[in-house]
Amino acid sequence: GALAGSTINLDRHAIAQELGFDGVTTNSMDAIADRDYIAEIIFVIALCGVHLSRLSEDLILWCSAEFSFAHLADAHTTGSSLMPQKKNPDVCELTRGKTGRLMGNLVAILTAIKGLPLTYNRDLQEDKEPLFDSIDTLHLALTVNTEMILAMTMRVDHCAAAAADPMLLATDLADYLVKKGVPFRHAHELVGKAVAEAIASKTPLDKLDLTKISEHYRNDTAEIFQLSRALKARTNPGCPNPEIVRQQISRWQAQLA
Repeated sequence: GALAGSTINLDRHAIAQELGFDGVTTNSMDAIADRDYIAEIIFVIALCGVHLSRLSEDLILWCSAEFSFAHLADAHTTGSSLMPQKKNPDVCELTRGKTGRLMGNLVAILTAIKGLPLTYNRDLQEDKEPLFDSIDTLHLALTVNTEMILAMTMRVDHCAAAAADPMLLATDLADYLVKKGVPFRHAHELVGKAVAEAIASKTPLDKLDLTKISEHYRNDTAEIFQLSRALKARTNPGCPNPEIVRQQISRWQAQLA
Protein backbone atom coordinates (compact mmCIF):
# COMPACT_ATOMS: atom_id res chain seq x y z
CA GLY A 1 0.00 0.00 0.00
CA ALA A 2 0.86 3.66 -0.03
CA LEU A 3 1.69 3.67 3.68
CA ALA A 4 2.67 0.37 5.29
CA GLY A 5 3.17 -2.19 2.55
CA SER A 6 0.95 -5.29 2.28
CA THR A 7 -0.11 -8.20 4.49
CA ILE A 8 0.18 -10.50 1.48
CA ASN A 9 3.51 -12.31 1.41
CA LEU A 10 5.02 -11.03 -1.85
CA ASP A 11 8.41 -11.96 -3.26
CA ARG A 12 9.53 -8.39 -3.89
CA HIS A 13 13.05 -9.45 -4.83
CA ALA A 14 11.75 -11.66 -7.63
CA ILE A 15 9.53 -8.86 -8.90
CA ALA A 16 12.43 -6.40 -8.77
CA GLN A 17 14.63 -8.82 -10.71
CA GLU A 18 11.98 -9.37 -13.37
CA LEU A 19 11.59 -5.62 -13.80
CA GLY A 20 15.35 -5.07 -14.05
CA PHE A 21 15.86 -3.22 -10.76
CA ASP A 22 19.00 -3.59 -8.65
CA GLY A 23 17.06 -4.31 -5.46
CA VAL A 24 14.02 -3.37 -3.40
CA THR A 25 13.26 -0.35 -1.26
CA THR A 26 13.55 -0.87 2.48
CA ASN A 27 10.98 1.63 3.72
CA SER A 28 7.46 1.68 2.31
CA MET A 29 6.73 5.26 3.32
CA ASP A 30 9.93 6.56 1.78
CA ALA A 31 9.34 4.55 -1.39
CA ILE A 32 5.96 6.20 -1.94
CA ALA A 33 6.80 9.73 -0.79
CA ASP A 34 10.28 10.10 -2.28
CA ARG A 35 10.75 12.21 -5.39
CA ASP A 36 14.41 12.99 -4.80
CA TYR A 37 15.43 11.06 -7.90
CA ILE A 38 13.22 13.25 -10.08
CA ALA A 39 14.51 16.45 -8.48
CA GLU A 40 18.09 15.24 -8.95
CA ILE A 41 17.54 14.40 -12.61
CA ILE A 42 15.97 17.79 -13.27
CA PHE A 43 18.85 19.47 -11.39
CA VAL A 44 21.47 17.70 -13.53
CA ILE A 45 19.54 18.67 -16.66
CA ALA A 46 19.31 22.29 -15.48
CA LEU A 47 23.03 22.35 -14.70
CA CYS A 48 23.81 20.98 -18.16
CA GLY A 49 21.60 23.73 -19.55
CA VAL A 50 23.56 26.33 -17.58
CA HIS A 51 26.80 25.10 -19.16
CA LEU A 52 25.21 25.22 -22.62
CA SER A 53 24.00 28.74 -21.86
CA ARG A 54 27.48 29.88 -20.87
CA LEU A 55 28.88 28.36 -24.06
CA SER A 56 26.17 30.14 -26.03
CA GLU A 57 27.07 33.48 -24.45
CA ASP A 58 30.72 32.99 -25.37
CA LEU A 59 29.82 32.13 -28.96
CA ILE A 60 27.49 35.12 -29.25
CA LEU A 61 30.39 37.37 -28.26
CA TRP A 62 32.93 35.52 -30.41
CA CYS A 63 30.69 35.78 -33.48
CA SER A 64 30.06 39.51 -33.04
CA ALA A 65 31.77 42.00 -35.33
CA GLU A 66 33.75 43.33 -32.37
CA PHE A 67 35.40 39.94 -31.73
CA SER A 68 34.92 37.94 -34.94
CA PHE A 69 36.66 34.89 -33.46
CA ALA A 70 34.15 32.40 -34.86
CA HIS A 71 31.68 32.02 -37.69
CA LEU A 72 28.40 30.10 -37.43
CA ALA A 73 26.95 28.30 -40.43
CA ASP A 74 23.91 29.83 -42.12
CA ALA A 75 21.81 26.85 -41.01
CA HIS A 76 22.16 27.98 -37.39
CA THR A 77 21.59 31.69 -37.89
CA THR A 78 19.00 33.97 -39.45
CA GLY A 79 19.27 37.29 -41.20
CA SER A 80 18.18 40.48 -39.54
CA SER A 81 14.74 41.78 -40.54
CA LEU A 82 16.28 45.25 -40.85
CA MET A 83 20.04 45.06 -41.35
CA PRO A 84 21.08 42.97 -44.39
CA GLN A 85 24.66 42.62 -43.13
CA LYS A 86 23.66 41.11 -39.79
CA LYS A 87 23.40 37.43 -38.84
CA ASN A 88 21.56 36.50 -35.66
CA PRO A 89 22.99 33.54 -33.68
CA ASP A 90 19.55 31.99 -33.18
CA VAL A 91 20.63 28.62 -31.77
CA CYS A 92 22.83 30.30 -29.16
CA GLU A 93 20.14 32.76 -28.13
CA LEU A 94 17.41 30.11 -27.97
CA THR A 95 19.66 27.82 -25.94
CA ARG A 96 20.38 30.63 -23.52
CA GLY A 97 16.67 31.31 -23.20
CA LYS A 98 15.69 27.65 -22.80
CA THR A 99 18.03 27.40 -19.83
CA GLY A 100 15.66 29.62 -17.89
CA ARG A 101 12.94 27.09 -18.62
CA LEU A 102 15.08 24.24 -17.28
CA MET A 103 15.84 26.20 -14.12
CA GLY A 104 12.14 26.97 -13.77
CA ASN A 105 11.31 23.26 -13.94
CA LEU A 106 13.75 22.62 -11.11
CA VAL A 107 12.10 25.28 -8.98
CA ALA A 108 8.69 23.81 -9.87
CA ILE A 109 9.49 20.29 -8.65
CA LEU A 110 11.20 21.53 -5.49
CA THR A 111 8.24 23.78 -4.73
CA ALA A 112 5.80 20.91 -5.31
CA ILE A 113 7.50 18.61 -2.78
CA LYS A 114 8.81 21.10 -0.23
CA GLY A 115 5.85 20.95 2.18
CA LEU A 116 4.31 17.54 1.57
CA PRO A 117 3.61 15.22 4.49
CA LEU A 118 4.18 11.48 4.17
CA THR A 119 3.25 9.59 2.10
CA TYR A 120 1.37 10.05 -1.19
CA ASN A 121 -0.35 13.30 -2.08
CA ARG A 122 -2.02 14.40 -5.29
CA ASP A 123 0.53 17.18 -5.50
CA LEU A 124 2.98 14.55 -6.71
CA GLN A 125 1.18 14.42 -10.03
CA GLU A 126 3.02 17.66 -10.74
CA ASP A 127 6.35 15.82 -10.96
CA LYS A 128 5.77 14.49 -14.49
CA GLU A 129 5.39 17.68 -16.51
CA PRO A 130 8.67 19.38 -15.45
CA LEU A 131 10.56 16.08 -15.80
CA PHE A 132 9.35 15.26 -19.31
CA ASP A 133 9.71 18.86 -20.45
CA SER A 134 13.27 19.08 -19.12
CA ILE A 135 14.30 15.85 -20.84
CA ASP A 136 12.80 16.90 -24.17
CA THR A 137 14.26 20.41 -23.96
CA LEU A 138 17.78 19.24 -23.14
CA HIS A 139 17.72 16.53 -25.81
CA LEU A 140 16.82 19.11 -28.44
CA ALA A 141 19.41 21.59 -27.16
CA LEU A 142 22.21 19.01 -27.18
CA THR A 143 21.28 17.80 -30.65
CA VAL A 144 21.17 21.25 -32.22
CA ASN A 145 24.25 22.55 -30.38
CA THR A 146 26.26 19.52 -31.51
CA GLU A 147 25.31 20.24 -35.12
CA MET A 148 26.17 23.92 -34.66
CA ILE A 149 29.61 23.27 -33.16
CA LEU A 150 30.51 20.77 -35.88
CA ALA A 151 29.54 23.26 -38.59
CA MET A 152 31.19 26.26 -36.91
CA THR A 153 34.53 27.61 -38.14
CA MET A 154 37.11 29.46 -36.08
CA ARG A 155 38.77 32.57 -37.48
CA VAL A 156 42.28 31.74 -36.37
CA ASP A 157 43.78 34.92 -37.80
CA HIS A 158 41.44 37.11 -35.74
CA CYS A 159 42.15 35.08 -32.61
CA ALA A 160 45.89 35.40 -33.19
CA ALA A 161 45.61 39.15 -33.70
CA ALA A 162 43.72 39.55 -30.43
CA ALA A 163 46.25 37.38 -28.58
CA ALA A 164 49.16 39.43 -29.95
CA ASP A 165 48.59 42.26 -27.45
CA PRO A 166 51.70 42.24 -25.20
CA MET A 167 49.56 43.42 -22.27
CA LEU A 168 48.15 39.89 -22.10
CA LEU A 169 51.56 38.67 -20.95
CA ALA A 170 52.07 41.18 -18.15
CA THR A 171 51.72 38.32 -15.68
CA ASP A 172 54.59 36.53 -17.41
CA LEU A 173 56.65 39.65 -16.86
CA ALA A 174 55.92 39.40 -13.14
CA ASP A 175 56.89 35.71 -13.22
CA TYR A 176 60.15 36.74 -14.89
CA LEU A 177 60.96 38.95 -11.90
CA VAL A 178 59.95 36.28 -9.39
CA LYS A 179 62.34 33.82 -11.04
CA LYS A 180 65.07 36.40 -10.44
CA GLY A 181 64.30 36.40 -6.73
CA VAL A 182 61.96 39.39 -6.54
CA PRO A 183 59.05 38.82 -4.11
CA PHE A 184 55.79 38.58 -6.03
CA ARG A 185 54.24 41.55 -4.23
CA HIS A 186 57.12 43.75 -5.37
CA ALA A 187 57.14 42.18 -8.83
CA HIS A 188 53.43 42.94 -9.14
CA GLU A 189 54.13 46.58 -8.26
CA LEU A 190 56.98 46.88 -10.77
CA VAL A 191 54.91 45.42 -13.59
CA GLY A 192 52.08 47.78 -12.64
CA LYS A 193 54.46 50.71 -13.07
CA ALA A 194 55.56 49.37 -16.45
CA VAL A 195 51.97 49.00 -17.60
CA ALA A 196 51.12 52.52 -16.42
CA GLU A 197 54.13 53.91 -18.27
CA ALA A 198 53.21 52.02 -21.45
CA ILE A 199 49.69 53.43 -21.35
CA ALA A 200 50.83 56.97 -20.55
CA SER A 201 53.47 57.01 -23.29
CA LYS A 202 51.28 55.06 -25.75
CA THR A 203 54.11 52.58 -26.15
CA PRO A 204 53.52 48.83 -26.53
CA LEU A 205 54.61 47.04 -23.37
CA ASP A 206 57.11 44.90 -25.27
CA LYS A 207 58.72 48.04 -26.78
CA LEU A 208 59.17 49.81 -23.45
CA ASP A 209 62.67 50.20 -22.00
CA LEU A 210 61.99 48.32 -18.78
CA THR A 211 65.52 48.87 -17.45
CA LYS A 212 64.56 52.51 -16.79
CA ILE A 213 61.76 51.38 -14.48
CA SER A 214 63.75 49.00 -12.29
CA GLU A 215 67.23 47.56 -12.03
CA HIS A 216 65.64 44.12 -11.75
CA TYR A 217 64.82 44.21 -15.45
CA ARG A 218 67.46 43.17 -17.94
CA ASN A 219 67.68 43.29 -21.71
CA ASP A 220 66.37 39.72 -22.01
CA THR A 221 62.65 40.41 -21.67
CA ALA A 222 61.80 40.37 -25.38
CA GLU A 223 61.13 36.62 -25.49
CA ILE A 224 58.62 36.94 -22.65
CA PHE A 225 56.17 38.55 -25.06
CA GLN A 226 56.29 35.68 -27.57
CA LEU A 227 52.91 33.97 -27.27
CA SER A 228 54.12 30.54 -28.41
CA ARG A 229 56.86 30.61 -25.79
CA ALA A 230 54.43 31.76 -23.12
CA LEU A 231 52.12 28.84 -23.86
CA LYS A 232 54.90 26.25 -23.86
CA ALA A 233 56.24 27.66 -20.58
CA ARG A 234 53.00 26.67 -18.86
CA THR A 235 53.65 23.03 -18.05
CA ASN A 236 51.44 22.53 -15.00
CA PRO A 237 48.36 20.31 -15.38
CA GLY A 238 45.39 22.29 -16.67
CA CYS A 239 47.45 24.99 -18.38
CA PRO A 240 46.92 25.92 -22.07
CA ASN A 241 50.20 24.39 -23.18
CA PRO A 242 49.42 22.97 -26.66
CA GLU A 243 50.60 19.49 -25.70
CA ILE A 244 48.51 19.48 -22.51
CA VAL A 245 45.48 20.65 -24.48
CA ARG A 246 45.98 17.84 -27.00
CA GLN A 247 46.19 15.33 -24.15
CA GLN A 248 42.92 16.65 -22.70
CA ILE A 249 41.22 16.41 -26.09
CA SER A 250 42.40 12.81 -26.52
CA ARG A 251 41.24 11.95 -23.01
CA TRP A 252 37.74 13.28 -23.53
CA GLN A 253 37.45 11.75 -26.99
CA ALA A 254 38.27 8.36 -25.48
CA GLN A 255 35.92 8.87 -22.53
CA LEU A 256 32.99 9.98 -24.68
CA ALA A 257 33.51 7.42 -27.44
